[in-house]
Amino acid sequence: MENIICESLPDGGDNLIVDIRDENSFAYGHIENSINVPAAKISEYDFPRGKKLYIVCLTGRKSVQAAEELTKRGFEAYSLAGGYAGWLKACLGEAQADIAQKTEEGIRGRFSKKLFSKFAKAIVTYNLIDAGDKIAVCISGGKDSFLMAKLFQELKRHNKIPFDLVFLLMDPGYSPENREIIERNAKNLNIPLTIFETDIFDSVYNIEKSPCYICARMRRGHLYAKARELGCNKIALGHHYDDVIETILMGMLYGGQMQTMMPRVDSANFKGMRLIRPMYLVREDDIKAWRDFYGLKFLQCACRFTDTCSVEGGANSKRLKVKRLIRALKAEDPEIEQNIFKSAENVNLSTVIAYKDKSGVRHRFTDGDGAPALPEGKADDPRR
Repeated sequence: MENIICESLPDGGDNLIVDIRDENSFAYGHIENSINVPAAKISEYDFPRGKKLYIVCLTGRKSVQAAEELTKRGFEAYSLAGGYAGWLKACLGEAQADIAQKTEEGIRGRFSKKLFSKFAKAIVTYNLIDAGDKIAVCISGGKDSFLMAKLFQELKRHNKIPFDLVFLLMDPGYSPENREIIERNAKNLNIPLTIFETDIFDSVYNIEKSPCYICARMRRGHLYAKARELGCNKIALGHHYDDVIETILMGMLYGGQMQTMMPRVDSANFKGMRLIRPMYLVREDDIKAWRDFYGLKFLQCACRFTDTCSVEGGANSKRLKVKRLIRALKAEDPEIEQNIFKSAENVNLSTVIAYKDKSGVRHRFTDGDGAPALPEGKADDPRR
């Protein structure tokens, strides 16, 4: 077994490229003609004999171990040095000089209806931008935030509402390779980044329970603080329609509550600051279509620990399970996604057993009707 470099990766014939990342990461972006066999399934997967296997993980670490295991089983297996991130970096080095112009033309033309129109509709529907705003467009390095940046640039070009933009990238401790990929994408897409650094990754490295959730909360606090320092009154995040419906179901199935991801939220800790989600009505499949049409390549997660630890976005994450559930339900009924989204708009309090108001006070449907309370531990008769 040996490592191979990105430039020597063969294609077709007796060669098989095997991506061992989880299915969500693979769906987000992968090497053309590769197959997805998550690392946990490598030992039991029946690969065709006589094929040379080229193993790909995110950074080239896990693929070495997987290739060694396959070699012991009698396969001719190689590890891709640098992994998917290395391959991605090599591809970005060959980016078209006019890719920014092409994507902008696409936003005004081919993808206007599904991307820009829905972006603008969300801004109007949920009153996300006011005259005089200075908005920190938060760049994570993925497809969603980069598209959001391009949509904001297009909106600014129309100049119907006077507002200012800062394209804000927080480096919480990215590996040099991941940060370079983000910066190359920003340069190719003509997005001027304002970069600041924190040590968040180091702070959450030894946290075993929900490290990604804690990391996200810490990152948001730093983004608010930096945005305010730069004179911004709002931060914009790239959550989209599919994130919204997944959050609704996750709250019900895993949190025992009915709630949604709001299109705008006033910060409780940073007075006068507001979070907005202008991609609220944009579908993820349409974002992927834009990305793929122009051959754009982004990292799903730039966390430097993604390839060496178990993260919440992995193969068994709650969000991925909900994604699969929605996908299965949609195969039976194409209206499922729309109905989940609408469920958060069509709440009838007269048919809800209990709810909490803005101050957190719980109200029950029996309040004020003089009905006696049920004995502790006894349920109401379901036949009533």
